[in-house]
Amino acid sequence: MSKNIKVKLKNLIILAFTFLKIGALTFGGGYAMISIIEREASAKRKWLTSEEMLDIVAIAKSTPGPIALNSATFVGAKVAGFLGAFVASISVMLPPIVIITLISSLLTRYFDNPYVNWAFLGMRAGVAALILNAVINLGKFLKTEKRPAVYAVFFLCLVFGLLSVFHIISFDNIFIVLGTIVFGIIYTLFDSFFKKRKQKILPNKLDGSMTEDDREKK
Repeated sequence: MSKNIKVKLKNLIILAFTFLKIGALTFGGGYAMISIIEREASAKRKWLTSEEMLDIVAIAKSTPGPIALNSATFVGAKVAGFLGAFVASISVMLPPIVIITLISSLLTRYFDNPYVNWAFLGMRAGVAALILNAVINLGKFLKTEKRPAVYAVFFLCLVFGLLSVFHIISFDNIFIVLGTIVFGIIYTLFDSFFKKRKQKILPNKLDGSMTEDDREKK
């Protein structure tokens, strides 16, 4: 077995183990899983940077499907290509499917049990903490961000999101995602245009400031 195949096989095994653990031990759905995926894939395994993780979450949120599954698919693809995406996706889905199948029949019988309700109360508090942790970790990019437009979009989206959550206005959050995509495209086009224009103007200015002797030497 060649060294390249051994490395790929090792990466696939680590991917499978990592996402099996995430799928089995994380409660509260995709948003609660984000902080765990970020810790395992970025902080611990160094498969991707914090910026790449933020991009993956943005793409996973913008594309159809559960955000945890989409994130696992993108991380797997980054590490080991198509096969890595397949292994990571199956691994993160398998534990919840098995657990839900096993407990679904029992849950309806004991749902009114006070101990079960107390357990769910504690789990809800833990889930809220995990989601908050994910928000804080993914928001660290603001420390190094120097473009005012990014801060403006961030706070604008935050305001609209909070107003929608507390039912102050009727606003579908999908428009926040679509709006930020459109903004990102327009901002990048304008930024590229002005940078190219500046690069063209700068040599002309330098050439205009040259003396006659400098031009003859050139």
